[in-house]
Amino acid sequence: MLLDCDMSQRLTEKHCFELQHGNYKLYHVVKSGGSSTIYQGEHIHLQHPVAVKVLNSWLASEEVTHKFWAEARLHASMRHPHIVRVLDCGVKGKLPFFVMDYAPHGTLQDYYVTGSKLPLSTLLPLVMQIASALQYLHERNLVHRDVKPSNLLIGPENQIWLSDFGITVAMQPWHPQHMQDSIGTALYAAPEQISGKPVTASDQYALAVLVYTWLCGQPPFSGSLVQLCQQHLYNEPPSLSKHLPQLAPAVEQVVLRALSKDPYQRFAHVLDFANALKQACTQPLAREEPVGPGL
Repeated sequence: MLLDCDMSQRLTEKHCFELQHGNYKLYHVVKSGGSSTIYQGEHIHLQHPVAVKVLNSWLASEEVTHKFWAEARLHASMRHPHIVRVLDCGVKGKLPFFVMDYAPHGTLQDYYVTGSKLPLSTLLPLVMQIASALQYLHERNLVHRDVKPSNLLIGPENQIWLSDFGITVAMQPWHPQHMQDSIGTALYAAPEQISGKPVTASDQYALAVLVYTWLCGQPPFSGSLVQLCQQHLYNEPPSLSKHLPQLAPAVEQVVLRALSKDPYQRFAHVLDFANALKQACTQPLAREEPVGPGL
């Protein structure tokens, strides 16, 4: 729902004024989640477009507020061309917020039409940028745990920005925790992440699910939360060549390796996966089977 004064169901001037957070004026909701809401806005003096993430009021307990600030501090510590920047932070009333660069072209979820297939020439630059951002995290001993199209923003020059570090964790000994918090988004969750033991290779698995989906026009697995978890844990993904008969065998081998159930059978680093995919794209296409009798 838009929150500016030009919407058909108009708000009062008082309501518009109340949507000012510190030096930032909020215009409309970009994304609404269970714990926070992201607005498009601008700096009231500089008139610079920004995205403002605000903790939802009904969740503003001491524990949740602490987690929100932890996310803000972690995110603000990152400096990478393919991670969206944190510019500022503040408190309005009792609600904390932080300010990020605004992505005018939305997310890869907006860009990708469900069921369509992306050519490798389009897919590869996306993968290289995402892998570069994830490699940066992994070198800092961090696991993102929620790599998916809606968390991949498209910047003003069509560059990709990784976002949403709300469930990012440092590699540490495993402790029991809420199942959904551990899984992230089940459609992209690696087997070990579903089991509550995410590692850096879990992000590589999620990126490989994205690659599979973009190439084939559908994800390797589908169904309910329980069905998805079972398939990620126990089922091998269907062959990519079933959907793309002309796909180079080397490309399929690279993607399926990154989708290995055992994280130690995947590539050593997520950037290795991206580079291997790039190299595989130079290999010959699969040959068509002869229609008539051979000689």
